[in-house]
Amino acid sequence: MTTPKIARTIIHPGATLREAEIGEQCEILAGCVVEYATFGDDSYLGQNSIVGNARIGRFCALAAHIRIGAPNHPMERASLHRFTYGPDYYDATAERHAAFFARRREAVTVIGHDVWIGHGATVLPGVTVEDGAVVAAGAVVTKDVAPDAIVGGVPARPLRDRFPPAIAERLRRIAWWNWPFARIRAHLALFQSDDIAAFCDAFDPEDTASPPA
Repeated sequence: MTTPKIARTIIHPGATLREAEIGEQCEILAGCVVEYATFGDDSYLGQNSIVGNARIGRFCALAAHIRIGAPNHPMERASLHRFTYGPDYYDATAERHAAFFARRREAVTVIGHDVWIGHGATVLPGVTVEDGAVVAAGAVVTKDVAPDAIVGGVPARPLRDRFPPAIAERLRRIAWWNWPFARIRAHLALFQSDDIAAFCDAFDPEDTASPPA
């Protein structure tokens, strides 16, 4: 029997995890930093990426050199520098500004299921990228991204949708990303087909009395 490449979760040497929960069959590549974050099953993170204070869904394809939840500096203060909230970096007797860090932790970045984030993209704190969305390489996402939307640019703006609204609605009902992997594997041929309507016809609970198991 041949063992799959990703038979279990793989954390590559050189990756750093801090207060992170990583799901099954995930892959975190070398040079990544993941802190205060959760990853759903079957998601992967490319080299030299940083994810902080975020919730990542299942089956997410996160490319190299991305930044999710990049923290902001306090622009309303006299100084932007970290000494205002982290004086302990410079004075061992000083205390960190707990209220500032609490506000940072409230701005959780949420990445839905089956999301693709391209090389070098940045998603700012508190942003939600919905299921099935695509973030183009190099984009800076400052606002929420709708399901199945493709966004790009600085700041990111909608470019187009992956599917017509009716197809997108059917995919939301199917929610295949919640299936056990064995069911996905059993229907791999339909996932490999470019005929999205046929996929929906097979599994949409409103159109199919008994969707295939």
